[in-house]
Amino acid sequence: MANGSRQAAWEFFGAELKRRRENAGITQVELGSRVFVSGGYIGQFEQAIRKPQLDVAQRIDESLQTDGIFERMWRQLIKEQRYADYFAHAAELERLATKICDWEPSVIPGLLQTPGYTRALVVATHPFATDEFIEERVTARGERSEILKDATRPEYWAIVHETVLRMPVGGPQVTAEALEHVASLARRRKVVLQVLPFSAGAPANNGSLRLMEFDDAPPTAYTETSFSGSLLDDPAVVKRASRAYDLIRGAALSPDASLTLIESAAEDLRRCTSTT
Repeated sequence: MANGSRQAAWEFFGAELKRRRENAGITQVELGSRVFVSGGYIGQFEQAIRKPQLDVAQRIDESLQTDGIFERMWRQLIKEQRYADYFAHAAELERLATKICDWEPSVIPGLLQTPGYTRALVVATHPFATDEFIEERVTARGERSEILKDATRPEYWAIVHETVLRMPVGGPQVTAEALEHVASLARRRKVVLQVLPFSAGAPANNGSLRLMEFDDAPPTAYTETSFSGSLLDDPAVVKRASRAYDLIRGAALSPDASLTLIESAAEDLRRCTSTT
């Protein structure tokens, strides 16, 4: 399903939700209290700004007595999504965040990747995939990065381990181009970027970590390993994740020193390319 038709389908979901809610004679706030979200969330569902999670869609069906229609629509739309199930909701929240803080110990964060770098990662994890599958993943990740070009883009912080600068994903030239792209974004103040050097020792968190803040909702944390991810909204857990991020940030190089190291690593990779 193309991105435009997918959005149109979510808009239909929202319009149908609004129609059935109003026919039942209840307000957004009342429906929200029944399904354990805020009235503002219901409004965002109806405007197709935010997508509900499955359990919320199921509770909407129960509250409005709609015989499972919202669950069925949800499952069909999610079935057609371009992201892994465990990341899909995090990708939706990404568009709504006012601040995003990423920590990546092994690869360049998705929002900062170049097409060539993304393609190399996809091929590494799906060695028997078709070209169509690979390009779909590359396009989807590239579309996510568009939020950094928006005038209302979120405040974006990223910390990467020095390993990211030294590992030639897709070969030295591909990684050099990717690092130069990252450096360019940092120089244009699209991102505040830091590097955790080898000399810092063990990081406070071994897997990737993302913190997201919003205008109208509590902050969330997202953690990911190679085959699964978890979106965390329990305040105590988010607080622990934020503390881990602060510890990593405190051990990382300054943004200026990090930029110098990134550009130096890119030059080293370019030299490897020129001597082969």
